[in-house]
Amino acid sequence: MSPRHCPMSRRQRGEPQSSGAPAWMTTFSDMVTLLLTFFILLFSMSNVDAKKFESANNSLQSVFSGTSQSGILEGGTSTSKAFTGDEFSDLSGIDENTKKMYDQVKGYVDKQGLEAEVSVSANRDGVFVDIKELILFEPGEASIKPEGKQILDNLEGLFLQFENKIVVEGHTDNVPTGTTAYPTNWELSTDRAVNVVRYLSEVKKIRGNRLAAIGYGEFRPMAANDTASNRALNRRVNLLIIMDEGEES
Repeated sequence: MSPRHCPMSRRQRGEPQSSGAPAWMTTFSDMVTLLLTFFILLFSMSNVDAKKFESANNSLQSVFSGTSQSGILEGGTSTSKAFTGDEFSDLSGIDENTKKMYDQVKGYVDKQGLEAEVSVSANRDGVFVDIKELILFEPGEASIKPEGKQILDNLEGLFLQFENKIVVEGHTDNVPTGTTAYPTNWELSTDRAVNVVRYLSEVKKIRGNRLAAIGYGEFRPMAANDTASNRALNRRVNLLIIMDEGEES
C-alpha cells in the first residue's frame, strides 16, 4: 500500500509538527549582536562625548523600535549651533597667556570707546577683534569705507602693543553675489581681507611678515542664515591676533 493511502499517516498518528521562530529572526539577531559589539569596541577604544553617545544610542533605539525620530544615524539635524570656529563665551580651555592678551585687547577697545563697532573674543588660537561688515564696506563691495579706515586707525595702537602675527579673516552670509567682480562669496570675502591687510601694511606700516589674509566666504557662519539679523552677524571681518604655543603677550 502506498504512503498516500496509508491509514497510519503522520497526521493520523498525531505526531507534532515543527515549530519555532521564523528563519529571518536568526539573521536579525546576528545583526543586532554585531552592532552592539561594534559600539562596545568604539566605546572602549576612544573618549566618547557623553551627549553624542546618548544621541547615537537613542537613534539606534528609534530605528529598532520603528519610530520615525530622526537622529545622527539617519542624517537628522542636531540641536547644536552651526560650527563657527568662534565660540568664545567660555574661556576655561584657554591658557593664561591668551587670557592676559584677551584682557589687554578688551581693555584697549573699551578705553577707545569702540565697543559698538568692535567685539573682542578668544579661543585657543588667539584673540579675535571682530569688525562688522557695514562699518568697513558697502554691501557687495570690498573697498574700505572712510569710517572703516577710522576704526582701523583707532586699532593701530593695539596692534603695535604686540609682535604676534595677525590673520585677517573675511566672512559673508550665504546670499550669492552674482556680480562680475565677485562671482562667488569666496572672491568677495578674500578681497575684503586682502584690502584690510594692505591698509594695515601700506598705510599703518605694520610689518608685512606679521600679516595674512584669508577668505572663508559663507562657510564659517556665527549664526544660521535664516533671518536678516543673523545674516548681518555673519558678514564680518575678524582680525585674529595669533597666540602661538609658548608665546607670551
